[in-house]
Amino acid sequence: MMGQHPERSTEGFFGRRRGKRLRRRQEASLEEMLPRLRLNLEEPASDDLRTLFAQEVEDAWLEIGFGGGEHLLAQMKERPRTGFIGVEPFINGMAKLVSALDEVPGNLRLYDDDATRLLDWLPASSISGIDLLYPDPWPKKRHWKRRFVNEANLDRFARVLKPSGVFRFASDIDSYVNWTIAHCQAHPAFKWKAESADDWRLPFRGWPGTRYEEKALREGRKPAYLIFIRA
Repeated sequence: MMGQHPERSTEGFFGRRRGKRLRRRQEASLEEMLPRLRLNLEEPASDDLRTLFAQEVEDAWLEIGFGGGEHLLAQMKERPRTGFIGVEPFINGMAKLVSALDEVPGNLRLYDDDATRLLDWLPASSISGIDLLYPDPWPKKRHWKRRFVNEANLDRFARVLKPSGVFRFASDIDSYVNWTIAHCQAHPAFKWKAESADDWRLPFRGWPGTRYEEKALREGRKPAYLIFIRA
């Protein structure tokens, strides 16, 4: 079993946490890019989230805890007609993503604080999909209550997802995978999309791999990729 990711060992999924000292380029990118991309939750959210983006998009997709941004950046390129909202409260992860940008993309918005605040701010039935990839597993049983997948957050997901919207979850920690399946199967709004073993053994379409996944594979852990549909 893997321990907690070093950048994610906080009491909850919130707070602007800092790890290693940022490089000058990362600091400069944060200063330039983040204010232009950050969502302002003090303003009411539009019923049509497409208006949040600088370019015309067809729908909106949310990634919670994007880490270094590998998956989010790949999705933005593969699906330019989708508007992406990325949440990452850790400064180092946010810095890695924005320093990889050559310019301010028209299909991206960012939020660097508590993901539950953003979920509560979003309008009902406004998001086509939610990605939660390699979240902090809180592997010790006494800490399981801190896992982001819980009844309250699944209620939040159910509220903001459109009918037939998608919740995608990836982890290499068996107890968290089983925990997520059990919680989603117990929730009336979600149905697990799995007909064969390949449906959870194979990565999602367009999956670029992540540094957490690479570490898991090196250490002999097999990731699982779960897809749940909003009823």
